[in-house]
Amino acid sequence: MVEVFIQAFVLYFVVIDPIGNTPIFMSITQSQNGKEKYQTAIEAVLVATIILILFSFMGQFLLSYLHISLESFRIAGGIILFLIAIEMLFNKRQERKEQIIVPKKNKLSVFPLAIPILAGPASITSVIVIATKYQDNLILQSANLLGLVWVMIISLLLFLLLAKSDKFINKSITNIISRVIAIILAALSVQYIIDGLLVLFNK
Repeated sequence: MVEVFIQAFVLYFVVIDPIGNTPIFMSITQSQNGKEKYQTAIEAVLVATIILILFSFMGQFLLSYLHISLESFRIAGGIILFLIAIEMLFNKRQERKEQIIVPKKNKLSVFPLAIPILAGPASITSVIVIATKYQDNLILQSANLLGLVWVMIISLLLFLLLAKSDKFINKSITNIISRVIAIILAALSVQYIIDGLLVLFNK
Protein backbone atom coordinates (compact mmCIF):
# COMPACT_ATOMS: atom_id res chain seq x y z
CA MET A 1 0.00 0.00 0.00
CA VAL A 2 2.82 2.41 0.86
CA GLU A 3 4.57 1.61 -2.43
CA VAL A 4 1.37 2.30 -4.41
CA PHE A 5 0.88 5.58 -2.52
CA ILE A 6 4.46 6.71 -3.29
CA GLN A 7 4.20 5.73 -6.96
CA ALA A 8 0.83 7.49 -7.33
CA PHE A 9 2.07 10.57 -5.49
CA VAL A 10 5.17 10.88 -7.69
CA LEU A 11 3.20 10.38 -10.91
CA TYR A 12 0.48 12.87 -10.00
CA PHE A 13 3.05 15.37 -8.76
CA VAL A 14 4.80 15.11 -12.11
CA VAL A 15 1.73 15.39 -14.34
CA ILE A 16 -0.17 18.00 -12.29
CA ASP A 17 3.07 19.95 -11.71
CA PRO A 18 2.13 22.10 -8.65
CA ILE A 19 5.41 24.03 -8.81
CA GLY A 20 5.17 24.76 -12.52
CA ASN A 21 1.59 25.97 -12.07
CA THR A 22 2.54 28.70 -9.59
CA PRO A 23 3.51 31.31 -12.24
CA ILE A 24 0.20 30.58 -14.01
CA PHE A 25 -1.73 31.18 -10.79
CA MET A 26 0.15 34.45 -10.32
CA SER A 27 -0.76 35.61 -13.83
CA ILE A 28 -4.40 34.58 -13.62
CA THR A 29 -5.05 36.22 -10.26
CA GLN A 30 -2.89 39.35 -10.65
CA SER A 31 -5.97 41.60 -10.73
CA GLN A 32 -7.52 40.01 -7.62
CA ASN A 33 -7.08 41.06 -4.02
CA GLY A 34 -5.90 38.72 -1.26
CA LYS A 35 -9.35 37.41 -0.31
CA GLU A 36 -10.32 36.76 -3.93
CA LYS A 37 -7.05 34.90 -4.52
CA TYR A 38 -7.71 32.66 -1.51
CA GLN A 39 -11.20 31.90 -2.80
CA THR A 40 -9.96 31.22 -6.32
CA ALA A 41 -7.25 28.87 -5.05
CA ILE A 42 -9.62 26.85 -2.86
CA GLU A 43 -12.34 26.60 -5.51
CA ALA A 44 -9.90 25.63 -8.28
CA VAL A 45 -8.23 22.84 -6.30
CA LEU A 46 -11.59 21.54 -5.03
CA VAL A 47 -13.14 21.44 -8.51
CA ALA A 48 -10.06 19.80 -10.06
CA THR A 49 -9.91 17.19 -7.28
CA ILE A 50 -13.58 16.27 -7.73
CA ILE A 51 -13.13 15.96 -11.51
CA LEU A 52 -10.08 13.70 -11.19
CA ILE A 53 -11.72 11.48 -8.56
CA LEU A 54 -14.80 11.13 -10.78
CA PHE A 55 -12.61 10.04 -13.68
CA SER A 56 -10.87 7.52 -11.41
CA PHE A 57 -14.23 5.86 -10.73
CA MET A 58 -15.64 6.23 -14.24
CA GLY A 59 -12.49 5.21 -16.10
CA GLN A 60 -13.19 1.47 -16.26
CA PHE A 61 -16.80 2.08 -17.33
CA LEU A 62 -15.69 4.42 -20.12
CA LEU A 63 -13.10 1.96 -21.41
CA SER A 64 -15.57 -0.95 -21.31
CA TYR A 65 -18.31 1.08 -22.97
CA LEU A 66 -15.96 2.11 -25.78
CA HIS A 67 -14.47 -1.42 -26.00
CA ILE A 68 -10.96 -0.14 -25.33
CA SER A 69 -8.54 -2.48 -23.57
CA LEU A 70 -6.52 -1.22 -20.63
CA GLU A 71 -3.32 -2.09 -22.52
CA SER A 72 -4.35 0.04 -25.50
CA PHE A 73 -5.22 2.91 -23.18
CA ARG A 74 -1.85 2.58 -21.42
CA ILE A 75 -0.02 2.81 -24.75
CA ALA A 76 -2.12 5.80 -25.87
CA GLY A 77 -1.71 7.41 -22.45
CA GLY A 78 2.03 6.83 -22.56
CA ILE A 79 2.28 8.54 -25.95
CA ILE A 80 0.25 11.53 -24.72
CA LEU A 81 2.34 11.87 -21.57
CA PHE A 82 5.56 11.58 -23.60
CA LEU A 83 4.44 14.45 -25.86
CA ILE A 84 3.60 16.52 -22.78
CA ALA A 85 7.02 15.71 -21.31
CA ILE A 86 8.67 16.99 -24.51
CA GLU A 87 6.58 20.17 -24.26
CA MET A 88 7.67 20.64 -20.64
CA LEU A 89 11.31 19.99 -21.48
CA PHE A 90 11.34 22.79 -24.07
CA ASN A 91 9.04 25.03 -21.99
CA LYS A 92 6.26 24.78 -24.59
CA ARG A 93 3.72 23.52 -22.05
CA GLN A 94 4.19 26.60 -19.88
CA GLU A 95 3.75 28.86 -22.90
CA ARG A 96 0.59 26.98 -23.91
CA LYS A 97 -0.84 27.28 -20.41
CA GLU A 98 -0.12 31.00 -20.38
CA GLN A 99 -1.97 31.40 -23.69
CA ILE A 100 -5.09 29.97 -22.01
CA ILE A 101 -5.25 32.93 -19.62
CA VAL A 102 -8.28 35.04 -20.50
CA PRO A 103 -9.73 38.31 -19.19
CA LYS A 104 -11.93 38.06 -16.11
CA LYS A 105 -15.24 37.25 -17.78
CA ASN A 106 -15.40 33.63 -16.67
CA LYS A 107 -14.97 32.09 -13.24
CA LEU A 108 -11.18 31.79 -13.22
CA SER A 109 -11.18 29.11 -10.53
CA VAL A 110 -13.03 26.73 -12.91
CA PHE A 111 -11.53 27.81 -16.24
CA PRO A 112 -8.66 27.91 -16.86
CA LEU A 113 -7.27 27.08 -13.41
CA ALA A 114 -9.18 23.89 -12.49
CA ILE A 115 -9.62 22.85 -16.13
CA PRO A 116 -7.30 22.38 -17.94
CA ILE A 117 -4.34 23.58 -15.84
CA LEU A 118 -4.86 21.27 -12.82
CA ALA A 119 -7.20 18.66 -14.28
CA GLY A 120 -5.81 18.47 -17.78
CA PRO A 121 -5.30 15.66 -20.32
CA ALA A 122 -2.16 14.34 -18.61
CA SER A 123 -3.67 14.12 -15.12
CA ILE A 124 -6.99 12.67 -16.38
CA THR A 125 -5.15 10.05 -18.42
CA SER A 126 -2.95 9.11 -15.46
CA VAL A 127 -5.94 8.86 -13.10
CA ILE A 128 -7.80 6.50 -15.43
CA VAL A 129 -4.76 4.29 -16.08
CA ILE A 130 -3.88 3.86 -12.39
CA ALA A 131 -7.50 3.52 -11.24
CA THR A 132 -8.21 0.73 -13.74
CA LYS A 133 -4.99 -1.00 -12.73
CA TYR A 134 -6.14 -1.25 -9.09
CA GLN A 135 -9.88 -1.46 -9.71
CA ASP A 136 -10.25 -4.84 -7.94
CA ASN A 137 -8.34 -3.85 -4.82
CA LEU A 138 -10.05 -1.29 -2.59
CA ILE A 139 -6.97 -0.77 -0.39
CA LEU A 140 -4.65 -0.05 -3.32
CA GLN A 141 -7.29 2.13 -4.94
CA SER A 142 -7.52 4.12 -1.69
CA ALA A 143 -3.72 4.49 -1.62
CA ASN A 144 -3.85 5.77 -5.22
CA LEU A 145 -6.52 8.36 -4.38
CA LEU A 146 -4.60 9.37 -1.25
CA GLY A 147 -1.57 10.12 -3.42
CA LEU A 148 -3.76 12.28 -5.66
CA VAL A 149 -5.30 14.14 -2.72
CA TRP A 150 -1.89 14.94 -1.23
CA VAL A 151 -0.67 16.40 -4.52
CA MET A 152 -3.77 18.57 -4.67
CA ILE A 153 -3.19 19.66 -1.06
CA ILE A 154 0.36 20.71 -2.00
CA SER A 155 -1.05 22.62 -4.97
CA LEU A 156 -3.50 24.39 -2.68
CA LEU A 157 -0.80 25.29 -0.13
CA LEU A 158 1.41 26.76 -2.86
CA PHE A 159 -1.50 28.79 -4.23
CA LEU A 160 -2.41 30.05 -0.76
CA LEU A 161 1.20 31.08 -0.13
CA LEU A 162 1.15 32.98 -3.42
CA ALA A 163 -2.15 34.59 -2.45
CA LYS A 164 -0.38 35.99 0.59
CA SER A 165 2.84 36.93 -1.16
CA ASP A 166 4.22 36.10 -4.59
CA LYS A 167 7.68 37.54 -3.92
CA PHE A 168 9.27 34.20 -3.03
CA ILE A 169 8.54 32.65 -6.44
CA ASN A 170 11.36 32.83 -8.96
CA LYS A 171 10.25 31.92 -12.48
CA SER A 172 13.74 30.74 -13.47
CA ILE A 173 13.74 28.24 -10.61
CA THR A 174 10.28 26.94 -11.51
CA ASN A 175 11.43 26.48 -15.13
CA ILE A 176 14.43 24.42 -14.00
CA ILE A 177 12.28 22.25 -11.72
CA SER A 178 9.74 21.75 -14.52
CA ARG A 179 12.46 20.49 -16.84
CA VAL A 180 13.66 17.97 -14.25
CA ILE A 181 10.06 16.85 -13.78
CA ALA A 182 9.74 16.53 -17.57
CA ILE A 183 12.56 13.97 -17.67
CA ILE A 184 10.81 11.90 -14.99
CA LEU A 185 7.52 12.13 -16.86
CA ALA A 186 9.20 11.02 -20.10
CA ALA A 187 10.56 7.91 -18.35
CA LEU A 188 7.15 7.14 -16.82
CA SER A 189 5.41 7.54 -20.18
CA VAL A 190 7.87 5.14 -21.87
CA GLN A 191 7.21 2.64 -19.08
CA TYR A 192 3.46 2.94 -19.72
CA ILE A 193 4.04 2.10 -23.40
CA ILE A 194 6.35 -0.82 -22.60
CA ASP A 195 3.89 -2.29 -20.07
CA GLY A 196 1.04 -2.07 -22.57
CA LEU A 197 3.07 -3.63 -25.39
CA LEU A 198 4.32 -6.48 -23.20
CA VAL A 199 0.76 -7.46 -22.24
CA LEU A 200 -0.48 -7.24 -25.84
CA PHE A 201 2.42 -9.32 -27.22
CA ASN A 202 1.99 -11.98 -24.51
CA LYS A 203 -1.71 -12.53 -25.27
